[in-house]
Amino acid sequence: MALGADGIISVVSNAVPRAMSELAAACLRGDFAAARAIDATLALWMQTAFIESNPIPAKAGMAMMGKLRENLRLPLVPLADKHRAAVRAALERAGALSSQ
Repeated sequence: MALGADGIISVVSNAVPRAMSELAAACLRGDFAAARAIDATLALWMQTAFIESNPIPAKAGMAMMGKLRENLRLPLVPLADKHRAAVRAALERAGALSSQ
């Protein structure tokens, strides 16, 4: 948006809708310092959300948050066990999941 876009299309918004809304609002009002601060808290989740093919990490994350059951049908498969800790840590950093 800092380069002139009018909005955001975002997979990561499913897990952090309020934060993404606040980020977009900050950009629209020209408050790029606030937008950068929000972006900094979400950056790890933005990267980790694509650790596997979309939407596998997002669905796994939403399941970790208790928002859905991780019942998938082909061609989707469950998130690899080796990536679960990374998804959890990224969601914790983004404030979408409490550390356990």
